[in-house]
Amino acid sequence: MNYKHLLYFWTVARLGGVVKAGEHLHVTPQTISGQIQLLEDHFGRPLFKKKGRQLALTDTGELAFSYAQDIFNLGAELDQVVRQPKGAARPLELRVGIADAVPKMVTCHLLEPALQREQPFKIICREGKLDSLLAELAVHRLDLVLSDTPLPPALSVNAFNHRLGGSSVGFYASHELAARIQAPFPQGLDDAPMLMPGSDSALGVRLAQWLGRQKLRPRVVSEVDDGALAKELGKNGHGVFLAPMVLDEEVRHQYGAQLLGEAPDLIEEFYVITVERRITHPGVATITEAARKGLFAAWSR
Repeated sequence: MNYKHLLYFWTVARLGGVVKAGEHLHVTPQTISGQIQLLEDHFGRPLFKKKGRQLALTDTGELAFSYAQDIFNLGAELDQVVRQPKGAARPLELRVGIADAVPKMVTCHLLEPALQREQPFKIICREGKLDSLLAELAVHRLDLVLSDTPLPPALSVNAFNHRLGGSSVGFYASHELAARIQAPFPQGLDDAPMLMPGSDSALGVRLAQWLGRQKLRPRVVSEVDDGALAKELGKNGHGVFLAPMVLDEEVRHQYGAQLLGEAPDLIEEFYVITVERRITHPGVATITEAARKGLFAAWSR
């Protein structure tokens, strides 16, 4: 493989076009196109397809791009390590997949112990849908996946669940919205504007079941997969939002929110998924042990 061809392909994919890639690399668009054609000939498959006036990656292109990303990141790391003072240790790498349903604040707490070690890990984060992350885990391109649900039984991935713990869920609102909700919790949620988690997320399914048991029908103003976005919308008074009670003080302080009430029977759980039945990777062990003894101490049993 000619890595110059791979570099040209990677640049086009990153910048979104042949002309922009040519300007970045100081070569003509014709040169870029010719090099990519040679790479496609090498693979025997197209890497790009036309999408209107733009180029989009094919499935092969997506796969090639993900590997190219790792190759050039590793090259940049090599350059950095070579330039370090003699005897300096190469940073240990921890490749983390984060399911997009996991709250950002929870993720931050889980990763912090690996960053606070005497010799901290270089943490590489990939966020996305759980099935895509598990596919990367299966081919050892990730060391662990953080998820709010255990490994789905329908997926044929040879991996193992390691429960970190969980938390009951709190319902929050801006002070202005909370003042307009007259009835006590949970009856006050009936017809109240609510920012619902995604209906296909684990928490979304549990919340729908919980509301059904309580015979409550909130007015759904938005269904939001991104918990951080839901909190920002809630902060601005657009609706009631949810957060794990283990983050109660942090949520009230950061978002200026008021706790309407806690649902002890509505539990949000968190897992580390790895290809190891018994955790041996020091980074995974650091995160798991710290979560069970710290953030989820009361719920890790």
